[in-house]
Amino acid sequence: MHWPEDLAGWPLADQSRKVLCRPHRWHIQEGGTGDTLLLIHGAGGATQSWRGLFPLLAQNHHVVAVDLPGQGFTEIGARGRCGLAHMTDDLASLIAQEGWKPKAIVGHSAGAAIALQLARDKPTHVIGINAALSNFRGVAGWLFPMMAKALALNPLSAKLFSKAATPASVHNLIAGTGSNLDAAGEALYTRLVQDAAHVDATLSMMAQWSLDGLTTALPNIASRVDLIVADGDKAVPPASSVNAAKQMPDAHIHRVTKLGHLAHEEDPEQIAALIETCLQAASR
Repeated sequence: MHWPEDLAGWPLADQSRKVLCRPHRWHIQEGGTGDTLLLIHGAGGATQSWRGLFPLLAQNHHVVAVDLPGQGFTEIGARGRCGLAHMTDDLASLIAQEGWKPKAIVGHSAGAAIALQLARDKPTHVIGINAALSNFRGVAGWLFPMMAKALALNPLSAKLFSKAATPASVHNLIAGTGSNLDAAGEALYTRLVQDAAHVDATLSMMAQWSLDGLTTALPNIASRVDLIVADGDKAVPPASSVNAAKQMPDAHIHRVTKLGHLAHEEDPEQIAALIETCLQAASR
């Protein structure tokens, strides 16, 4: 995504700014006052994923949302730093540079894994939404990462993928996650998928992604962890969160019905209320 040309029509654009924290030039959206909540989107998304939730949380909190390296408006500075460990280290540097002291980190899908990785080094309340906390099993365990690596190594792959993307194909992709977004929400994802740089960074993230170190460390994560699970999620099996919760000493499952993988975009009011409930429980 090109800054600032493509910012027109982007949700909460008035809250946007760019920050250099090497090796990346980050896109940040920041608003509200009070305790800080850090929002981390999932693979292939961007700050637009929080367009409904951000204003609700900002009524009572200082809310910060970031685009992950190369995705959305964040300019990637090192293409080889798109895996879980490197992205977490780079995000931790940004948090320190900006002086944020998150009361809680809210992560969606792969963003929840990054939130937990951050909590390993500095105990922080983590709230995951349809958290992706398990690797692929069986043949998919080696086939999908290998496909991502092959695509990421070919500089033409992202351009070809983006050119082939249509509103109809994006609609089918979103429907395949079990979610139902309005036309405006689908249009934002279409803008992302049609951006070759965004797709390239997402492929790089997939190619470098591994949860092995995190899953081994789950029993040692002492922070409170709340995992919101949508029963209609077709992208990440609900069992991924349930099984992970069993391994952590202070983890809690919260189920929601009639929503899919993008639950926080489908019903931000319900998810915001549930996040507030989790925050209150953690403060007792």
